Amino acid sequence: MPNNGKLVCECGFSKKGDIKLTEKISESQEGKGVFEKEEATLPTTKQECPKCGYETAFWWTQQTRASDEPETTFFRCVKCKHTWREYE
Repeated sequence: MPNNGKLVCECGFSKKGDIKLTEKISESQEGKGVFEKEEATLPTTKQECPKCGYETAFWWTQQTRASDEPETTFFRCVKCKHTWREYE
């Protein structure tokens, strides 16, 4: 949905004009914003959910540390929607 105002993030980024929000931001355990991905576009893998034991999860990677560190892999259970991460 377009917004003809100004978008301002806690990190200081701002954008004026016609803004279309396509991703929802939630608060992570560390207090940094994390994008909740559109599940329909995410790949799945065989990964056991630590909460319910279901064996299929969506996955994506995100750079959460310094650029010289490896990316963090996130998983979200297809069944119960529990999200967890795996550091490499």
